[in-house]
Formats: sequence, C-alpha cells, structure tokens
Amino acid sequence: MSIGESGRYSGDMGLYREHILPVLVDRACGTAGLKKWRGELSSGLSGRVLEIGFGSGLNVEHYPSTVEKVLAVEPSAKGFRIAQRRIDSSPVPVELVGLDGQSIPLPDDSCDDALCTFALCTIPDVDAALAEVRRVLRPGGRFHFLEHGLAPDAGVAAWQRRLEPLQRRVADGCHLTRDPVALVRGAGFALDDVDQRYGIGPKPWSWFTRGWQSISGSANRPSIVGPATRMTAAAGSSRKRTVGSVGLRPMIRFDGPA
Repeated sequence: MSIGESGRYSGDMGLYREHILPVLVDRACGTAGLKKWRGELSSGLSGRVLEIGFGSGLNVEHYPSTVEKVLAVEPSAKGFRIAQRRIDSSPVPVELVGLDGQSIPLPDDSCDDALCTFALCTIPDVDAALAEVRRVLRPGGRFHFLEHGLAPDAGVAAWQRRLEPLQRRVADGCHLTRDPVALVRGAGFALDDVDQRYGIGPKPWSWFTRGWQSISGSANRPSIVGPATRMTAAAGSSRKRTVGSVGLRPMIRFDGPA
C-alpha cells in the first residue's frame, strides 16, 4: 500500500493520507511475525537492489551484507521520514531514486535484484510497475516479493470483494482481490518459489504470498515453466507451496503468516 492513487484526496482526506496513514501502516506491518518473513524474503539479495514501495523502511534491518546499495522508490514523504532512523542505523546505504513505481528513473539492466513488500496491492497500474521492475533488472536478476491478495476460499474471496471499495477508500487504493502470483508471472518472470498461506488475523486481509521470481534468458526475455504444486493442511488454514525448476494493507494489526 506504499504507492497509492495520488491526487485523489484533498482537505481532511489528504491530511489523513499524507500524515496519518503512513504511521498506521508502519505499526500494522511492523509486527514480529512479519519481521520473520521479511528476513527470510531478504535472504539472497545482493548487489544493487531496487525496492519499490519502500514505505517506512521496515525491510532495512533485514538487508543481508551482500547488498551493496538499495535504490528506493516511495511517494510518501512521511513514510520516508519514518524510515530515516532505520536507514541511519543500517550499514547498507539507501538512496531515494523515485516517487512512482510505474515510472522508475533508472537505466535498463541497472539493478541486480528487486524487492517489494505489500505494494503491488496499491499501485494503480501494477502491470506498468512490474514492467519497470523487469526493465531495470539485469538478466538473471531476481524479484523477491511479499504480498496479500485474493484468497483461494470462495467465502473469503466473496468478503474480499464486498470489502474492497471501503478498503480502497481508507487504505489509499489498496486492493484485497489482486492475485500477486498471476500479476508477477504475467509480467514475464520465471517462478522460482512461492509460499502461500493464511496469516494471523481476519482472513480477508491475511492470505499471504511470498515469492522469488527471476528473469531468464538474454535481453530480459523470460521463459515461464509450469510449476509443481504441493498442498498441505495447517491448523485450520490453507497453505500452498509451489516448487520445482520454475525458476493490506489492512487497517488492522496482523502478525504475518502462521
């Protein structure tokens, strides 16, 4: 939800969007459960890393030592101010390079890896943003993402569709019904690994997807390989993990995947 539908609000809603919402998001998405997943997601990143939807810098403490520099894209001035104390205490330098993930001011093939957490739900033209990520990643670069989205259970999905108009209004354009795997694969990334499950909290907001996707081939031309899927049951929740050779922002507090 870091990259919102700018220009839609004025007056009190503008104040809420610019100054209050970034604080709420920082608290809702800074839980211990999500810290664990952020750490696992950041593992393997290296070199120059693009992070879209940088937000308040909740991933900063998890950057591995192999990361040389993070190039951040984040439109919220308040969010980036919150992030500053985390940036100052990190050995990894962070540079704010842009405000809009739909138009990233970096050269082609200029980043080694890319990172995104809870932003694909909110970017107005998410296809354009993913095309930009793909453009700036070098061949062989990987895209690490953690998102919430459309649940596999019909009843939960029905509630997500009912709640989405209100969610988009109060959470700066955040969608509950986007499918991050379909979006990322549709952008031309080869699927390396995907883990999906319910987290702790109301199910319309807590179907999580964590994935690693890579660009394969020359000139950033990917090949999509059909995945093998393993289903397991877990204490009242659905879980799906995709493996093989393929390659919320809710306005509530949640603790990440169970």
